[in-house]
Amino acid sequence: MAEELYDFGMVGLGVMGSNLLLNMADHGYGVAGFDLSVDKTKAFEASAKSGQRLKGVNSLKDLINCLKAPRKIMMLVPAGKAVDSVISQIKPLLSKGDILIDGGNSHYTDTQARIEALKDSGIHFMGIGISGGEEGARFGPSIMPGGDKEAYNEVSEILKSIAAKVKGEPCVGYMGKGAAGHYVKMVHNGIEYAIMQLISEAYDILKHGLGLSNKELGSIFKKWDTGEMKSFLIEITGKIFDVKDGDSDKELVDFISDKAGAKGTGKWTSQSGLDLPMPIPSIDTAVMMRNLSSLKDERHEADKLYLTQLNQINTDRRDLENFVREALYFGMVISYAQGLAMLTKASEELQMDIPLEEVVKSWRGGCIIRSGFLDVFADFYKEDPQLRNLLLEEDIATSLKQKLPALQKVISLVAENNYTAPGLMSAFCYFNAYRRKSLPTNLVQAQRDFFGAHTYQRIDREGTFHTIWEPAKA
Repeated sequence: MAEELYDFGMVGLGVMGSNLLLNMADHGYGVAGFDLSVDKTKAFEASAKSGQRLKGVNSLKDLINCLKAPRKIMMLVPAGKAVDSVISQIKPLLSKGDILIDGGNSHYTDTQARIEALKDSGIHFMGIGISGGEEGARFGPSIMPGGDKEAYNEVSEILKSIAAKVKGEPCVGYMGKGAAGHYVKMVHNGIEYAIMQLISEAYDILKHGLGLSNKELGSIFKKWDTGEMKSFLIEITGKIFDVKDGDSDKELVDFISDKAGAKGTGKWTSQSGLDLPMPIPSIDTAVMMRNLSSLKDERHEADKLYLTQLNQINTDRRDLENFVREALYFGMVISYAQGLAMLTKASEELQMDIPLEEVVKSWRGGCIIRSGFLDVFADFYKEDPQLRNLLLEEDIATSLKQKLPALQKVISLVAENNYTAPGLMSAFCYFNAYRRKSLPTNLVQAQRDFFGAHTYQRIDREGTFHTIWEPAKA
């Protein structure tokens, strides 16, 4: 009797890898997972439900031998050298037509280099972004595959079956050429950084400016999650304030250090924004604030030196709550707009052909930045696939103009009372600069030409000009 062959293989049976395979098994696929840990492979096999086909192996050769051709294999290992190590070990075992997928958070430049290195091997290589964490992997993530279109067609049915569903549509779609899958995931994470920063600022203003309790804060965020800002990040924020610290029976959030961590994807987004170039100041600010938060010892020294006081904000509670809600809405829209504009630019500059409607639809469920905004945005990109920036859409413009006074009020209040709200401020500055016909950078051009003969253009006639701004010294 021939040995049973499996539909899909996984290198790495950590939380994400094992949960994705279990998700596939729930949808009728036979799956095999490799891990060096015998305990992990045994635990994986033991988790099979009745009728499911799960196999754990401890060598890459055994993984290859138990898969149907063309073999479909995903790597879920730490980004960087670990991915290259797996590729070097598994490549000699693969056959022409086999599909190798990097499902981790790899930098898109690394993915592009791996595509180039494997292009003549006959092995199909794809980079796939996956968002949703442990629960998403198990029950329905957002999946962002890019690269080899032939390979995508081979694995698309599996990916569609395990992805989150919104209105009956799977949150997965072909993201474009080359390293587009990991590029889209990188920008997704940049938007995530920006929105988290904005939410933390809203929390700070309400907690310290109004002196609200964690219970009151939780109620506010839960209320906001039922309205126009309904989103995963608002939802979990409301839940965080309910969780007690086991040692004191006080809310856990008050015991957590304000030194924020980061895994690099936000920084990559900022770096790529500078390279394109495409302004994404909300994302840049969020990255900067995480970096600044790490200077905890220096901040403690500065606190003693400056004795900065956070003043109570002398405004009616309901008014300030509404102002902050509308300001947060404004900032969230700006964060999405910057990220999606960046994808539009990268699609052209990096020749990835990223379909923005597919990107937005894939983010509607399963991922960290899922929100009610995205259904609306998808309609905009369906109507105009060439939309350069969401701020050029009339309905968005109407909404932002309505909420602008609240944002201005919040910025004024926080500045007067020593609060830190760079995310809201950067959203405001980006918006004001983007909508201005003329900016003061004409003076910058004059300065550049003065000290470096960099030339400039005029508004009254065509051409490139240089001026001798002062007589030569004798």
